[in-house]
Amino acid sequence: MLYIDVPLTVRYAETDRMGIVHHSNYPVWFEVGRTEFIKQSGISYSRVESLGIMLPLLELHCKYINSSTYEDNIIVRTSIKSYSKARLNFKYEVFKSDNMENPITTGETSHVWTTCDLKPINLQKHFPELYEIIEKAARDD
Repeated sequence: MLYIDVPLTVRYAETDRMGIVHHSNYPVWFEVGRTEFIKQSGISYSRVESLGIMLPLLELHCKYINSSTYEDNIIVRTSIKSYSKARLNFKYEVFKSDNMENPITTGETSHVWTTCDLKPINLQKHFPELYEIIEKAARDD
């Protein structure tokens, strides 16, 4: 799986007084893409957490290139940018569905694999089956 696309329609509550999507919504949309990416990779976030593993956010970067407005149909494209035994980094592109050539926003998030008490872990060592899922999802098979 190289990437997944999640379609969304901009809701009125997501716009500001100018009728433009408020910048605070893009990280929420990134989370929607990330959650769906993990699910389509073969394991859900809730299953990961039931194993006693967390994936807290370390960094978030977002570049606003163009705007979106109420009722725009958008696509949140999510892929794994990089991964290691302890970290997982995602890349996001948000497009208007009628223009998949020019993203309106791009972003990245960096996460670390931890125990429930937020101690970092080596995912490959402690949960090799989950590491294999991530490794497979990051490849272009």
